[in-house]
Amino acid sequence: MNLKLQKSQPVPDVCVIEFIGKLIMGNDSRQVEWVVAEQLVAGVKRIIFDLSQLDGIDSTGVGIIVMCDGKVRKAGGELRVAGSVGIVSDTLTLTHVDRLVRFFPGTNEALRDFSLATNQTS
Repeated sequence: MNLKLQKSQPVPDVCVIEFIGKLIMGNDSRQVEWVVAEQLVAGVKRIIFDLSQLDGIDSTGVGIIVMCDGKVRKAGGELRVAGSVGIVSDTLTLTHVDRLVRFFPGTNEALRDFSLATNQTS
């Protein structure tokens, strides 16, 4: 298996999906789409992809992140990327994913920014 995903819900309306391994072409990458779809059906529209333990990504992985961002936006939500480093960060920057999805140094920063946005609209 190239990819392992771990979900957590630090607050009721935010899901953090931690990626471990490589997000590359193959059947394992489809599970990202399934987890995002599952969250949207459950009404969770704020999703953070924690890529801090992702050590490889290819064009399929880039495409999956972009596609998931589109699905989350269409549902009225927001996808954020946290913790990307090294070759993963370089690849996402080179392919301009950082222009579509907001990037944060870590999950805590992405989560805190969601809280600030909620408080400003309240």
